[in-house]
Amino acid sequence: MFFCNYTNLLLNINCQVVIFLFLVLYLQFENFEFIFMEKIIDEKVQGQSLVFEQKKENNKKLFIESYGCQMNFSDSEIVASILYENGYNTTQNLEDADLVLVNTCSIRDKAEQTIRKRLEKYNAIKKINPNMKVGVLGCMAERLKNQFLEEEKIVDMVVGPDAYKDLPNLLSEVEEGRDAINVILSKEETYGDIAPVRLNSNGINAFVSITRGCDNMCTFCVVPFTRGRERSREPKSILSEIQDLYNKGFKEVTLLGQNVDSYLWYGGGLKKDFDKATEMQKATAIDFAQLLDMCAAQFPKMRFRFSTSNPQDMHLEVIQTMAKHHNICKYIHLPVQSGSTRILKEMNRQHTREEYLDLVSKIYELIPEISLSQDMITGFPTETEEDHQDTLTLMEQCKFDFGFMFAYSERPGTLAARKLVDDIPNEVKNRRLTEIINLQQKLGLERTQRFVGQTVEVLIEKDSKRSDQHWSGRNSQNTVVVFPKENYKAGDFVMVKITDCTAATLIGEAVGYSEIMN
Repeated sequence: MFFCNYTNLLLNINCQVVIFLFLVLYLQFENFEFIFMEKIIDEKVQGQSLVFEQKKENNKKLFIESYGCQMNFSDSEIVASILYENGYNTTQNLEDADLVLVNTCSIRDKAEQTIRKRLEKYNAIKKINPNMKVGVLGCMAERLKNQFLEEEKIVDMVVGPDAYKDLPNLLSEVEEGRDAINVILSKEETYGDIAPVRLNSNGINAFVSITRGCDNMCTFCVVPFTRGRERSREPKSILSEIQDLYNKGFKEVTLLGQNVDSYLWYGGGLKKDFDKATEMQKATAIDFAQLLDMCAAQFPKMRFRFSTSNPQDMHLEVIQTMAKHHNICKYIHLPVQSGSTRILKEMNRQHTREEYLDLVSKIYELIPEISLSQDMITGFPTETEEDHQDTLTLMEQCKFDFGFMFAYSERPGTLAARKLVDDIPNEVKNRRLTEIINLQQKLGLERTQRFVGQTVEVLIEKDSKRSDQHWSGRNSQNTVVVFPKENYKAGDFVMVKITDCTAATLIGEAVGYSEIMN
């Protein structure tokens, strides 16, 4: 499913609300087929052990699991690549592992509790295999480093998101009987020089990280404190990685970042220091619209998506670039979080209701066929019924195709937890959330029905879960499409005439290959 705003946000939702949301919004023809966006958490792949091609000379075994957003899964590919060059092959058998790593998420309490249970499992096996080492990576590593190493003594190693290149040194420390820790947040690290090994890949879709960190400081979000300040990756390394994917037959790339629209390369360093750059650096800087244009022009036979966007950074040039290129998908995940300007200010969002609506209007004007999705938080501290109604009316005006909606839940370490009282009763939060979900269901069905009778381009990704005689893929607008296989194969771009639909899936028949195949 899709990616937090890299929606900073999936903020911390109670389990019942999450389950209800997923069942209501995404139960469909494809048997719980979720849409994949960068920072939205994909429940289907949480805790999936990752494996890649073995190297004969490697004599150690790595077991690595990932939780959280797509950035964490992308980071796990970087970690596996580093360790692959240092003697480790991956394994899916926990009992055989010399090293067990878990890449963690701090967005919500449920994720942290799940990871703690996994650590208990690892340590139970460690009693049988005392030579096995256990390490925690990612956002929980930074937040709970002292608890893991010193108080609870449940891991051997704690490594933050910017310290993965230090893994070989940290492992040497562990081998010598010392606990190892590196959670220093970097001003420079983007891992642009690491060629990620594609773990559990379908060979068709790939994610390419272009930024790390976040400068937005939304009051509900832990990302700036666990992943550091925003910096961008050098364009040449991005294009080189995409070229490698193209050479290997991949057909679609999603450009990833906590906030891709604020991508800015001026030679390296933090984005916030751009005003200190030389005049030459400023004159030759590359922003997201330029990077997106370079990707689409250089690889016309590949499709491009991106996630996640922040409204204040989505400039007109990005929308114009999307309209210019057929192979840039006509879909934007545009988190709004609330329809009330007052609540947006409490959240420290850098846009108002009016600014968001104006941006959406410009997007529809330039790309009428666009699909939009939103992130929405209900029950934020001090939210009134009037604020809630503002959210509902904004949704109606924007006509979102998809939505990722949550009841606010306070997270330790955030500005909201320190400065605001969680004063909205749970029953009020849940009632408002239900109203938001019901409205999104209605809007989503209306938006899906618009495709019936149209012929759309679909990239075939896999077998349909309901029938091995049908393919499943997505159109440019990110809607799942299923159709009879005939003689087509996975990775083909096919034109499909849509004859029917469910709430979130299009059903049709192939009428030929897309021009992108020529």
